[in-house]
Amino acid sequence: MDAQDTQLRSGSSARIVPEHTDVVVVGGGMVGALTALAMARCDLQVTVVEKSAASAFDVNDHDLRVSAISHATLQMLKAVGAWQDMQSVRVCPYKRMLVWDDASSAETWFDSTNIGHQQLGFIVENSLIQTALWQQLALLSNVALRCPASVVDLSLDQDMASLTLDNGDVLSAELIVAADGSNSTVRALAGIAVDGERYDQHALVATVKTKLPQQDITWQRFTSTGPQAFLPLVGNRASMVWYHSEQRVSELKALSDAEFIEAMESEFPERLGGVEAVERRGSFPLQWSHAQQYVVPRFALVGDAAHAVHPLAGQGVNLGMLDAAALVQCVIDGVSDGRAIGDMRVLRRYERWRKPGNALMIKMLDGIQRAFQPDHRSPMQAGSLKVLRTAALHLANDITPVNTFCIRSAMGLSGELPELAMGRLPSTLSNPG
Repeated sequence: MDAQDTQLRSGSSARIVPEHTDVVVVGGGMVGALTALAMARCDLQVTVVEKSAASAFDVNDHDLRVSAISHATLQMLKAVGAWQDMQSVRVCPYKRMLVWDDASSAETWFDSTNIGHQQLGFIVENSLIQTALWQQLALLSNVALRCPASVVDLSLDQDMASLTLDNGDVLSAELIVAADGSNSTVRALAGIAVDGERYDQHALVATVKTKLPQQDITWQRFTSTGPQAFLPLVGNRASMVWYHSEQRVSELKALSDAEFIEAMESEFPERLGGVEAVERRGSFPLQWSHAQQYVVPRFALVGDAAHAVHPLAGQGVNLGMLDAAALVQCVIDGVSDGRAIGDMRVLRRYERWRKPGNALMIKMLDGIQRAFQPDHRSPMQAGSLKVLRTAALHLANDITPVNTFCIRSAMGLSGELPELAMGRLPSTLSNPG
């Protein structure tokens, strides 16, 4: 590694920047880091711009933010070399999923053995995923990490893209990828509008120690006040999600640990098995959003910068990872066909690939949220929705093809999959065969 690379990786304020790079990824979170790493593994020169570096993972601490990693995302992490490090620290497999409606006897079971898989997925702390990806990025000589740094200006045209950092440095690239979250700065600078809506519920998330040993099941119960969810973690820990009104979530956060445990044990189902201790609590508002465009010349959105979904099904991160994999696939295929990295034909293929499916997922989760939301309707409307909910849960549980379709969709095994989601890198530029 030369001196220039050393300064870039350390986040030095010295104005030493690449005159030009193939791809600039803005945002070094999970989706941005995967995008950058996959692009770099395919022999592209990549610069990552991130406000704050991923810190070393503390095995003695437990991140409040966790993700349910699908089979497709697992294959991506393996393909870029990050999974082995994650697995050596701690990941929790889950084999079964149970969803039920507290207002009826209807329930749906999903079991990985029904489709011949060992598990449906893994519950992993977000900070561990990000750290593992950053560790791989740091090993590559064709990756420059500009951190801490923020984007203050953006210029796009048919031939080249450039952005200006907060220290005055200007980076130029064939393609700029926005992976800087739902409040994306570069998306706004690119002039891309967003549709969306905020729900009247918040999600309270708590990391707890349970009286039961490690579980292999994740479950979700719909109640009259909002859903409740259980995600198993390594050992006797779990991530609990409690959806409720903003006022009630504020009240729950203000309780002492003992009071919070009492409230949780009194309102959560008996299968929780009791709580020994609360390690962390936090909350966030619920919303959906969708960018009206995913691409403009020399510019593409991925992950939350392109879309945010209701967290009911835990698909937000997996959708973003599939965005990354599809964009990498389109770029590498395009270059193999002699097109420029940021060619609009390449980028439009990516948008056609990902935008309709993401839009469908947003609508489906929004529909589920509205069907199960706390009742503010007339008795007749509430009764009709209860009948429909019961029928839908029975259908998903009792009809094998429907159950199998739901499992495969949640695992990222259906539809047209990028090569990365099948555990292999797209054909690299140095070896296009």
